[in-house]
Amino acid sequence: MIRQYELVETVRAYDPTADEAALDRAYVYAMKMHGSQTRASGDPYFSHPLEVAGILTRMKLDHGTIITALLHDVIEDTDASLEDIRRMFGDEIARLVDGVTKLTRIELQSDRTKQAENLRKLVLAMSQDIRVLLVKLADRLHNMRTLHFIGKPEKRRRIAAETMDIYAPLAARIGINDIKDELEDLAFAEINPDARTSIKARLDFLRSEGGDLVERIIEELRTTLAEGGVEAQIAGRMKTPYSVWQKMQRKNVGIEQLSDIMAFRLVVADIGACYHALGLIHARYPVVPGRFKDYISTPKPNGYRSLHTGVIGPQRQRIEMQIRTADMHQVAELGVAAHWSYKQGSGASEGRKYRWIRELLDILDQASGPEEFLEHTKLEMYQDQVFCFTPKGDLIALPQGSVPIDFAYAVHSEVGDTCVGAKINGRLVPLQTQLKNGDQVEIVSSKTSTPSPTWEQFVVTGKAKARIRRFVRLKRRQQFSDLGKAMLQKAFRQEGHPFSEKTVAPLAEKFRAETVEDLYAAVGEGLASAVEIVHAAYPPARPAEKPANVVPIARARGKPKKASRDAIPITGLIDGMAVHFARCCHPLPGERIVGIVTTGKGVTIHTIDCETLENYHHEPERWLDIGWDAERASVHVGRLDVVIANEPGSLGSLSTVIGKNGGNIINLKITTRSVDFFELLIDVEVGDVRHLTTIIAALRATPVINSVERARG
Repeated sequence: MIRQYELVETVRAYDPTADEAALDRAYVYAMKMHGSQTRASGDPYFSHPLEVAGILTRMKLDHGTIITALLHDVIEDTDASLEDIRRMFGDEIARLVDGVTKLTRIELQSDRTKQAENLRKLVLAMSQDIRVLLVKLADRLHNMRTLHFIGKPEKRRRIAAETMDIYAPLAARIGINDIKDELEDLAFAEINPDARTSIKARLDFLRSEGGDLVERIIEELRTTLAEGGVEAQIAGRMKTPYSVWQKMQRKNVGIEQLSDIMAFRLVVADIGACYHALGLIHARYPVVPGRFKDYISTPKPNGYRSLHTGVIGPQRQRIEMQIRTADMHQVAELGVAAHWSYKQGSGASEGRKYRWIRELLDILDQASGPEEFLEHTKLEMYQDQVFCFTPKGDLIALPQGSVPIDFAYAVHSEVGDTCVGAKINGRLVPLQTQLKNGDQVEIVSSKTSTPSPTWEQFVVTGKAKARIRRFVRLKRRQQFSDLGKAMLQKAFRQEGHPFSEKTVAPLAEKFRAETVEDLYAAVGEGLASAVEIVHAAYPPARPAEKPANVVPIARARGKPKKASRDAIPITGLIDGMAVHFARCCHPLPGERIVGIVTTGKGVTIHTIDCETLENYHHEPERWLDIGWDAERASVHVGRLDVVIANEPGSLGSLSTVIGKNGGNIINLKITTRSVDFFELLIDVEVGDVRHLTTIIAALRATPVINSVERARG
């Protein structure tokens, strides 16, 4: 173990202004409080916080962080209280220790909910002061170094999986690559020991076969640079087993097929020397296509800056190189910790400079639960970056595969919510278009627009997914609530009783709803019966008859009638929400419709003559008499079955006729093809059934079209 005077001297060596007395008090207090406690390894428990402090001193962190490391377990594992810490060490240390303590309060469980809740707490704590995360990472690193002492294999695997899922990506995000690499390697050894052993043996073999290969490459690189007038500190190493494994999985190849398993770092005097060195390297050695990345002009979100390139270098070896200055190297090794060194001072505002932390907080606010938060956060942390620009030249970093909607949400949540289109490099493009490095993106928005649930299928950032899901969730709940209230009003009226919220509110608890709004939503969702609620408010004198809101099946085959005065109006709603349109009959405004209540899905709207209604013949309680809301115009989809001549220009004629009559083709499928004719199914956006009828009539008058019918199903 590190002795007390050794720890204090180490801190004072890089921070002469450190509070020596406070460091001494923390060392003695932690040793006293942990007393005779031992770890699974049999070592005194105090050795753990001391090792955590040692890890952080090597990162030259301020004395407040070192004191927090010494004390980070005393509240959780001893009789010490937060007030004791505040009294002895002040408010700042107490806040940091409390932040770290809260992260460890949840015992690691096998279910993802606990893991996700742990991450939620971590994000909240580190948003206030990033040093909380630094202590937690050092704590996790030492625990992983001693993981083999834990007896239960399943517990070791759970800890390793959490490390790989959460802590290694977080270390990468704040740029502490050494800790990231070690966490990944230690977790990899537990999760997939056979693969790691095999890869490590192969790397050891290559190292032994190559002998002084790395040194020979370094010497040749140094000579090449010196001839061009550039001095550089050069270091080289084999990649870690886990990084080799990742590349094998990504490229789907064996280790024998990987040639770029060596990486070299060139540290030069200034930025000009970085580009000079790059030019010398590229002039001397063949460049591997697609391997050059300039993180100096476009830094990563964690502040990382370097030039990356891949070449067929000295000794005909395929190698990767990073070229950077000494200051860039410090940030690359220490990441955010470089900004928390004693020279920079402290202050909680530093953590808020990191945009990605703010985005994690946005996701935390939007997500409906811990598991959704974990899903979106892992998306946010894992993916490689693509760098795009706003029309004003501001840089936006996004995960690889992002689309304009991701960009819009990265600019601002409201920009994403109101997005209706996008221009990339001045050209209007579909919202599903994947962004590329260097794209200039302009978002077209409309104040009346709202997110589409279909966006979730192609956005990739956690923030965008969380925001879209939140909108859909709130919209769905509001629609369930409005529908349920309308159903209750109708049920009360048909049973001959007055409806009022005061009458219904006391019944919420009986039907397992917290509020009257929850009760309305349950009725709209089909989880509670409107008639049962009426009978709970006004118990019937005799057994209840069939509810009066039933649409008799006999009427379904008769002549369509207008909706009754008790019909519930609907609007053209987003597909898949509380009220949605059946795909079997594609109902349109102007047609007589009925609604079928489906548990957990709300109401599905069918035309009165839809054959599917036969399936609900024996469940009249699920039928609702509904009508169209004439005050709200919206676009609907009508499906046509078209037989068209197989000749040049026929499809053009068809689309021209539909377009001239105000329709918009959104889907087309060829169902049958022959020498003379094609049979097509066409989905056309129209306003109502009269609009669709007009289009059908126009198509029937077109010579190349043999027949047109409205399709069912």
